[in-house]
Amino acid sequence: MAHLELGLGLATAPGPGVDPIAEAEAAERHGFDFVSESDHLHGATPTYEPWTLLTTIAARTTRLRVLTRVLAVPYRNPAVTAKMAETLDRLSDGRLILGLGAGYLDDEFRAFGMPVASLREKIGGMAEVIEIARGLWTQPELTYEGRVHRTHRARIEPKPEHPIPIWLGTYGPQTLAITGRLADGWIPSLGFAPPDQVVGLRDRVYAAAEAAGRDPSAITAIYNILVRVEAETSGQPGVVAGPSDAIAEQLIGFTRLGFAGFNLMPTGPDRREQIDRLGTEVLPLLRTAT
Repeated sequence: MAHLELGLGLATAPGPGVDPIAEAEAAERHGFDFVSESDHLHGATPTYEPWTLLTTIAARTTRLRVLTRVLAVPYRNPAVTAKMAETLDRLSDGRLILGLGAGYLDDEFRAFGMPVASLREKIGGMAEVIEIARGLWTQPELTYEGRVHRTHRARIEPKPEHPIPIWLGTYGPQTLAITGRLADGWIPSLGFAPPDQVVGLRDRVYAAAEAAGRDPSAITAIYNILVRVEAETSGQPGVVAGPSDAIAEQLIGFTRLGFAGFNLMPTGPDRREQIDRLGTEVLPLLRTAT
């Protein structure tokens, strides 16, 4: 079995006893490969803006990659996003993974006075963002006319020193096809795509890759999973919970579904304890098995 890519989903809300920067530093000490942060900006619950937070984390760590899990495409102009990505990737010595999503909570955009796109516009717009970003990263200038997004003789300098990986969190037939055709990675969540469904979704991604003349194995599949280390297996829906060895065994089983790694999101109020237990009890078992 190849090296497992193991990520940690960071806390999103500032508050007493919650410090995502300290969580990221702990993740680096424990040997996680990357950390991730979500992109929900509107609401009464305190939350960080992910790009700013991940930039700070990249400056406070030396090895961890940082993943946007996932940027809601409608929030940000695609050409500006491409420029931001190049800058963060360069300043972090190539540690950015650009995760993108269509943005499914319309109330967030409506609340901020932003246009609420139709489903067709969201799906098509996500593909266009990828094409615009890659065009700006590789071409001297880019004129692009899409259904949703466009550029006119756009230029960004400097160009990335290496390809910046783009991962998508997708579930529907059209977005899965976009993933297979254009993306470098796929990061579905266990809660939205349980094991009895995720294989069929994976097959759609791989079929789209083959139809586009791509090698499906070039697409990194990462399972986004809520997890809790505890004495007994509790059977919580959508959560992998139980003793460390049982969690490791279940995660290893998921690799047989085609996953090359996991983004682990600890649940419960004792986040720091859970992160330490994942790092000292679960990760060694996974590393030994692989």
